Amino acid sequence: MNKSQLIEIMAQELGVHRKVAESVVKEVFDAMTEALVRGEGIEIRGFGSFSVREYRAYTGRNPKTGEKIAVKPKKLPFFKVGKELRERVKDKVQIK
Repeated sequence: MNKSQLIEIMAQELGVHRKVAESVVKEVFDAMTEALVRGEGIEIRGFGSFSVREYRAYTGRNPKTGEKIAVKPKKLPFFKVGKELRERVKDKVQIK
């Protein structure tokens, strides 16, 4: 599912115009992004949590040339799935 599909589903389920659903989705994503930028965590019970993880600097390799390169420290968003979502997916998804 992508953002456009989420907006369509919300508009249909809530019986609102697509523009209204689009605005709601945009505001939710903006609020979540701003919280992460401030270093705050986000917890959605039954779904999961978002946080920012800090990674130290390290020496990596350029895969094309094999040359060593310095990778700077960075902060990246991280998602941890909640128990309820994990169980629902585990019960529905069949491994082939």
